[in-house]
Amino acid sequence: MAPPQLFTTATARSVGLSRGQLRGPGFLRLAHDLVVRLDDAIDTTERLRLLATVLPVDAAFSHATAASLLGAPVDAPPRAHVVLTPRRVLPQRGELVVHERQLATADIVGHRGLQVTSGPQTFLDVSSTVPPEELVAIGDALMRGGHLDCERLAERLGRADRVRGVVRARACAPLLSPLAQSRPESLLRYWLTASDLPVPELQVPVTDRRGRIVAHGDLGYSRWNVLLEYEGRQHADPEQFDRDVDRYSLMAAGGWLVLRFARRHLGGPSPVVDRTLAALISRGWRPGQG
Repeated sequence: MAPPQLFTTATARSVGLSRGQLRGPGFLRLAHDLVVRLDDAIDTTERLRLLATVLPVDAAFSHATAASLLGAPVDAPPRAHVVLTPRRVLPQRGELVVHERQLATADIVGHRGLQVTSGPQTFLDVSSTVPPEELVAIGDALMRGGHLDCERLAERLGRADRVRGVVRARACAPLLSPLAQSRPESLLRYWLTASDLPVPELQVPVTDRRGRIVAHGDLGYSRWNVLLEYEGRQHADPEQFDRDVDRYSLMAAGGWLVLRFARRHLGGPSPVVDRTLAALISRGWRPGQG
């Protein structure tokens, strides 16, 4: 499929397109002086590819825009975030949020045909604008997608003194794990870790009487046979529901106490922490045990 046609005001006039036509159906204004002919719908990534054609060569998409492109649980912002190297006059465009950064070569990567900030740089950039639990969820997703690891993150944070958000980024970095399968799991784990309860394990194996692994719990405490499961929308699918019944039966047969949480429990830590506390106490845990 051929890429969409791009027009500036001058090039549109040269091929006989009036301003009225450019404002009509079949055209999308990407910027003040950049319009694309829409023979087919374009997604967010394609829109950014087209927008990149009018950006300076050193421009890279950053912050929430980069996080979304790299697969983190972040909505792509209406105005794309772009980072540029420092210069006397920083270009400004109404459709962009422009940031000035002196970045190392390793801080910019190619992704899906775009220049974007690397996983460690993106983690650092968003650390000043999101709460700690969301930052952990973003970091987990970047790790899960292969865009971030402990070594690269430590290197970037090590040269980030006085960068806005670096204190939060450094505090959250040790909590990250690629084993977290979703944003809700990351939130639950952060709230439990930040409480006075023991640090939960991820992807806890459940074995049958022969020692075979028959299931995994999202989070849990194998010492006290307590598991936490997040029930997302996909669990409403009939086939998934049937698999869940099997999993929970196997967990119960193995002596596990299973706490199930849903979207309504993601508003804050209290329901998760309080119920987990009660479950652990019922299984013999006492404060101070670790």
